[in-house]
Amino acid sequence: MQNESTPPQAGDSKAVGAQAGEPKTGDSLIGEEYEVEVGPVAHGGHCIARTAEGQVLFVRHTLPGEKIIARVTDGETGSRFLRADAVRIIEASKDRVEAPCKYAGPGMCGGCDWQHAKPGAQRRLKGEVIAEQLKRLAGLTPEEAGWDGTVMPAEGDKLPQGQVPAWRTRVQYAIDDEGRAGLRKHRSHEVQPIDHCMIAAPGVTELGIEKREWPQLAAVEAISATGSHDRQVILTPKPGGRLPLVELDKPVSVLRVEEHDGGVHRVHGRAFVRERADDRTYRVGSGGFWQVHPQAADTLVRAVMQGLLPRKNDTALDLYCGVGLFAGAIGQRIGEKGAVLGIESGKRAVEDARHNLKDLERVRIEHGKVDQVLPRTGITEADLIVLDPPRAGAGKATVKHLAGLGARRIAYVACDPAALARDLGYFREGGYKVRTLRAFDLFPMTSHVECVAILEPALKGS
Repeated sequence: MQNESTPPQAGDSKAVGAQAGEPKTGDSLIGEEYEVEVGPVAHGGHCIARTAEGQVLFVRHTLPGEKIIARVTDGETGSRFLRADAVRIIEASKDRVEAPCKYAGPGMCGGCDWQHAKPGAQRRLKGEVIAEQLKRLAGLTPEEAGWDGTVMPAEGDKLPQGQVPAWRTRVQYAIDDEGRAGLRKHRSHEVQPIDHCMIAAPGVTELGIEKREWPQLAAVEAISATGSHDRQVILTPKPGGRLPLVELDKPVSVLRVEEHDGGVHRVHGRAFVRERADDRTYRVGSGGFWQVHPQAADTLVRAVMQGLLPRKNDTALDLYCGVGLFAGAIGQRIGEKGAVLGIESGKRAVEDARHNLKDLERVRIEHGKVDQVLPRTGITEADLIVLDPPRAGAGKATVKHLAGLGARRIAYVACDPAALARDLGYFREGGYKVRTLRAFDLFPMTSHVECVAILEPALKGS
């Protein structure tokens, strides 16, 4: 997922109250408890259960097949569904483990969904979600999608039970009213103060964000570059708040988010960090998007290049291109007569992409939204297409346009299985079939998963 959308952050904050788009329909059921048997996993880090009256429960902190006591956290009588936490386990799944993190559990940090599941079970659950979304939204079985049903761990993430991969190279800490750093509780603006995030990368942990107080700040984002020793913090002051003197445990660049325009400005040090992937260095400025897992960029480039198999003299599109990761990879493989056009909506990301790829004369980066810029280019055909859209997906109109360009191969990189499945359905309507699909566990302990689908024109009658 590139710059048009931020990567999932630990403890993403969402509105509290009635389900989105639902008017209040009755009396609040928050705090009510039900004994239930837990059904299948669902998209979003919870499992499905039903009350004795048949009302649907989306339950966190549980696993399929368990018998539990579920306490309602959101919903009213008459709601289509209720949200709940498993507050007592009556019959546990064989896949259950004690959560390694002391902040994981009902009412605490909302950043990790599956701390209570064995690592192999986590990947299996993610695979079940992908399969369900493919079937429901694209009408595809795993076999029809060229997928063996597995979700592959990143290199180095297979650890003994009780240990947690320290993978998150970018952590958005929320600051509570007392100036303590923490993470958001699930679907809440409330902050859970912490003294250590187990999934934070060592380069983030060594900054010591959790050890000090942050008066007059609303948030502190910590970034630890994978391809260099660059460290960066981005400070968001409270309205009218003053910027504190930043003294951390390691050398670090400091940026601040301006209250009046939301822009990110340099306070001292570099305004960017240097990342490394596919034997190239990429500048990523002002908190711009880069894959969060240290192995993610190389893993995804390999999957995309293995699927596309670029040839000399190919023409290619890299859509939602961010700082140019895939455009750079293709540009190095298509020779002096090939050409790549990247399109990205983030102004700073476009500047970075042009800087990062300035040695590749046959690569051009355009600024703007894909659905607006692509039709203006006048491009009527391309050999290869890569798209890495925001969480909402590319959408029907953009997919229809891409399907009309006659590409030999299309690589779709997705961090949301539902958006991927919807768009794969649109591609099928446009005459493309899925050749292969690969899934990667690049967000361990959370419900998120990254997929790479390779598409090709469908033979008539197939």
